[in-house]
Amino acid sequence: MSDQPTLALLSATIDMRYLVPAFEAACPGIELRLWPELGNVAEIDAAVCWEPPPGVIATLPRLKLIQSLAAGIDHLVRDPALPASVPLCRIVDAQMASGMAAYVAWAVVQGQRHMGAYLAQQRAGEWREQPVQHPPQHRVGIAGFGTLGQACARTLLSIGYAVRGWKRSASEVAADLHGVALFHGDAQLADFLSGCDTLVCLLPLTEATRDRIDARFLAALPRGAHLINVGRGDHVVDADLLAALASGQLGAATLDAFRTEPLPAGHPFWQHPRITVTPHIATRTPIAVIAAQTLANLASAQAGRAADVAIDRRRGY
Repeated sequence: MSDQPTLALLSATIDMRYLVPAFEAACPGIELRLWPELGNVAEIDAAVCWEPPPGVIATLPRLKLIQSLAAGIDHLVRDPALPASVPLCRIVDAQMASGMAAYVAWAVVQGQRHMGAYLAQQRAGEWREQPVQHPPQHRVGIAGFGTLGQACARTLLSIGYAVRGWKRSASEVAADLHGVALFHGDAQLADFLSGCDTLVCLLPLTEATRDRIDARFLAALPRGAHLINVGRGDHVVDADLLAALASGQLGAATLDAFRTEPLPAGHPFWQHPRITVTPHIATRTPIAVIAAQTLANLASAQAGRAADVAIDRRRGY
């Protein structure tokens, strides 16, 4: 019998075979089993997951690790049968942060500099200058000021934007972000939102943040603000977003995450003239990083050090 671990690659929505080369390179002799062909489930040591079929993780009796493919674990904790005793880990990746910062900087600039209008003018053969606003005059707020949010702030500050950040609780941020106006907690949320010409949503998805971006939330933004959602689709109440666009309270939205993915054909977001849709591609973690972190987390769990790598399920991240 091999001493190498046995991993289940579980997803109801994507083909997990793309991970196989990285795991085989990182751990020659590893056994990988792809849903639904799991074989003897009592042999599986770890589950590597992206939106796994509900209930399947609970059928793995020897499981020592549940590993998310991403920084978020909301797609896992919504399963009521998820075993509470098994360590749950997320990906922490510096390359993910740089990819997110690049996407957010693009989305901010394309909105603030009217690039959508210029593309339409090009197709119409129209030479016309849109209003030019210098970056320091444009306030960008980042809701969710963790590792990814702070990486985005650095990039936006380097371009010259006025940046503010909001997080759930007061805590230290990196020393190089001294130019960011910081807000925390529900008591300071309205003040934070009132100064966001562009709002970037990077919140974790928890019960407290689900449906958070609703009519009341959007009404607290300056009229004509731009929303960029690179968090989760369940943060946004779709009908309230559409109503805010229709009334002019919201000027535009750039959306990379949706309640149902892929975004269904016929959804009103597809054809809306002031919504930019991208297919959940804001950032990606290299598969070599996923394999290395999963194997390191599994080793920690097997050695009794799960607390060093597992997330706090009570907080949801």
